[in-house]
Amino acid sequence: MDLDSTVPVSPVRRRRLSRERLSRGLFLLPTLFTVGNLFCGYLSIWRSIDGNFTAAAVLIIAAAVLDALDGRVARWTHSTSEFGEEYDSLADLVSFGVAPAVLAHSWGLADFQSLGWMASFLFVVCGSMRLARFNIQTKVVDKRYFVGLPIPAAAGTIAALVLATPERLVDRRWMAGLLVLTVLLSYLMISTIRYRSFKDQVDLRRRKPIWILPVIAAAFALIRLWPELLLLAVALAFALSGPIAKIWSFLRRRRAAGG
Repeated sequence: MDLDSTVPVSPVRRRRLSRERLSRGLFLLPTLFTVGNLFCGYLSIWRSIDGNFTAAAVLIIAAAVLDALDGRVARWTHSTSEFGEEYDSLADLVSFGVAPAVLAHSWGLADFQSLGWMASFLFVVCGSMRLARFNIQTKVVDKRYFVGLPIPAAAGTIAALVLATPERLVDRRWMAGLLVLTVLLSYLMISTIRYRSFKDQVDLRRRKPIWILPVIAAAFALIRLWPELLLLAVALAFALSGPIAKIWSFLRRRRAAGG
């Protein structure tokens, strides 16, 4: 017989134990989202190797959704920690670095042999550098902007391209285009080009302008009609928004200096 079970527990101690159990559960919740992110990335790699490119691309998108949620869940539950931040970066390297690189290679770069795997490996290297830079700059950069293309956006661009045309590439011109795109995305990740984070635009506590409702309705209608093409358009638009804004800013400064 367990003697400890016969000892009465006071109501105060019972409430304290309940709060401690709840705290441990809340601490684990964002970690579960990160594990889900990692699992999607790992499974995506296997699907790419098996030739199921659509499933591999969908799993990368699913990983991006889970990655967006884990940080928010941690803040909502007040369970943010250095461990969670580091673990999230390791999961991101698999899901948004290795998984899209393997997908790009299996889908359209393999025929280039050494050049193909070098381009895909470059994506992994630049993605890891982007994550490392993000980790050390979280407290010193303007929260309204990302410095360099975020790695989930780069991975999402490749995944969206595969979803739009899921059959393995056979045309050398399209393969060459994928090679250029992979190298370009790699460069954008480690560049100092700024991208809007839109964090100030997605604050649910702020009052939204009236025009936002029809825009959201139109977006949902387009998603329903052409989900793959819309996803690709959004991914490419965001990836190109940084360079376009930088070029526009340069031209404005040059015009102002000359006028």
